[in-house]
Amino acid sequence: MNRTRTPSRARALAAALLATSLVAALAAGCGKAGTPPPKGPQPSALPTYQVQDAARITGSSTLDAARSRGHLVVGAKEDQPYLGQKNPATGVYSGFDIEIAKMLAASLGFPPDKVQFRTIASANRETALQNGQVDYYVGTYTINDNRKKLVGFAGPYFVAGQSLLVRKNDKAIHGPQDLNGKKVCSAAGSTPYQRIKSTYPEAHLIGYDTYSACVDNLITDQVDAVTTDNAILLGYAAKAPDELKVVGPLFSSEPYGVGTPKNDTVLRGALNDALAAHEQNGDWKKAFDATLGLSGEPAPNPPQINRY
Repeated sequence: MNRTRTPSRARALAAALLATSLVAALAAGCGKAGTPPPKGPQPSALPTYQVQDAARITGSSTLDAARSRGHLVVGAKEDQPYLGQKNPATGVYSGFDIEIAKMLAASLGFPPDKVQFRTIASANRETALQNGQVDYYVGTYTINDNRKKLVGFAGPYFVAGQSLLVRKNDKAIHGPQDLNGKKVCSAAGSTPYQRIKSTYPEAHLIGYDTYSACVDNLITDQVDAVTTDNAILLGYAAKAPDELKVVGPLFSSEPYGVGTPKNDTVLRGALNDALAAHEQNGDWKKAFDATLGLSGEPAPNPPQINRY
């Protein structure tokens, strides 16, 4: 269905993406069955995960501590739509990363009501794992050699890569090769920002403090594209699938892993086993379809787990 974008509608859509309380207005305005719900994935559409007997997992000091306190503490993001987002009214976390965390918890013997999520900023992830503030961390956490000196990683459970978010009716941008002369927005100083600056210097690069500000400017026609990891962009597209789309091939590789305390190899091994089981039984795909899949993007094949 062809629709004409008016300035007032563009402003309303931008506000809906930035303010959770206004997303309901976005859903009503689209008038399309299947439009993403106002405050994250619909609970009724989310898979459930069979809770396993955790007694078989022994030798993990992290799990021993969690059993003693009666619940797991999982580090997460709270500001990434359909990936890791916290509802400010209810305190409930939702998104693909949250589903990954819950399915792993079930395999460790913890049902959803025994999982406590804690928002940890990116800069504090290693410290939180080292100090025992969280038992494991799931939140767009790229595995790399420098981080592996400080913490452990299970997975990867998803391989992201830098991509582009554009307006749904855009027919000019299909990938980074089409950015010459285009206004491209990213978080100032971020790796995606620097990659555009160095590799695609003909693009007109604009930096803001947050990706939500970039998306605001995309919807109101002030920029032509937003760039960062495709998983994050898919979350924004899932919020407004009639207005936004992710395009082009990935032009970096970011393997997302589950962060663990460095020396707890038993926990890391148990999480790898759990990931493999949930990928094989279809839980992984169901979780993607109910979250990031609302963007219209089909579920990719899960990446090969890297045991070390």
